[in-house]
Amino acid sequence: MASPSVDLAGLPALAERRRAPLTELYRRLHRHPELGLRLPLTQAAVLDALRPLSLEVRTGTTSSAVVARLAGRGDGPPVLLRADMDALPLAERTGLPYASEVAGAMHACGHDAHTAMLVEAAHLIAAARPGPPGDVILMFQPGEEGHDGARTVLADGLLDGDFAPARAYALHQVPGLPSGSVTTRPGPLLAGADGLTVTVRGVGGHVALPHLGADPVPVLCAIVLAVQQMVTRRFNVFDPVVVTVNRLDAGTPGAGIIPDTATAQGTVRTFSDAARALVTEALTTVATGVAAAHGCTAEVRIDPGYPPTVNDAAEARWALDAVAGVLGHDRVSELPTPIPASEDFAYLLQRTPGAMLILGTRPADGPVAPVHSAEMRLDEAALTAGVAALAALALTPRH
Repeated sequence: MASPSVDLAGLPALAERRRAPLTELYRRLHRHPELGLRLPLTQAAVLDALRPLSLEVRTGTTSSAVVARLAGRGDGPPVLLRADMDALPLAERTGLPYASEVAGAMHACGHDAHTAMLVEAAHLIAAARPGPPGDVILMFQPGEEGHDGARTVLADGLLDGDFAPARAYALHQVPGLPSGSVTTRPGPLLAGADGLTVTVRGVGGHVALPHLGADPVPVLCAIVLAVQQMVTRRFNVFDPVVVTVNRLDAGTPGAGIIPDTATAQGTVRTFSDAARALVTEALTTVATGVAAAHGCTAEVRIDPGYPPTVNDAAEARWALDAVAGVLGHDRVSELPTPIPASEDFAYLLQRTPGAMLILGTRPADGPVAPVHSAEMRLDEAALTAGVAALAALALTPRH
């Protein structure tokens, strides 16, 4: 006789029944944002919310990470579900009644929502009968916003042994997409992001006598423009590269002095390891060549950031099918193109097949502000769809 299966179609209704604790936790976290790798209040809130469940729990030694294992009913492949927990150094301007109470910190990327949704999904998974096919690993991760949080979890060994997943999934909210919709794509989803610094060295002097020196300022400007042209001519439009210079530094305000050096800073975003390697070489070639043509020298420094987030093609399609089976095919779609944002979930996808999905949270009223904006708001009604989607990823059997 076949084993009974979980009523997957009932997950949205079950998620709705837990709207009150979901909203309470989301707002609690939103009021008390924490930055970086050490998030004691957030960790305590997560542990408190998970306490009623029968879980094996590990916590980080170098961070406030929480990783819990929920035992499955059989020998199905262990599934990891990940939520990030940290906030951003922004002063909130949403005017929400539950706005941040911490000066200079705000949940402007939705990590508070990610955490609350995964907690509530854990409750649905734990209550499901006959339970998930295999173990479910719940990963609550700090430090996603530029602090290498995912790598600290791996370095602490929190995903080793019985906690090692065979598949990994994450769900990230985006206010620009229809509320309650879910999307992703096979292959590259998000960009790798590296820091760029170009330093031009010339010969300073008097602004009235530029011919006696080698002014690095116009040389730096020429390099910035040459880099933009290089990107359009050296890289395939279907494996794009985005180079953005957003800071220029040179000279002394109010003085008639040509400086010795001028510096540009920015970011380099790529969607493949091949493009990532090539753009470093190309930037150096362009900068040194332009500088030499004007009697200056240039140094290019690339500070490695997160790699591209690349979904396993089969896992991305399976995940969309699993979520469509719960939320309905009209609320699930395949994203046509990658997004130039970056994510440290990329590190997990480098070692475990899986996919990141995107939950639409467009507010029903008022303006739509993007993530990382001091005015970002999301539609709380969409969070129950996220809970059901996460639970579906753990409870849907593989065929």
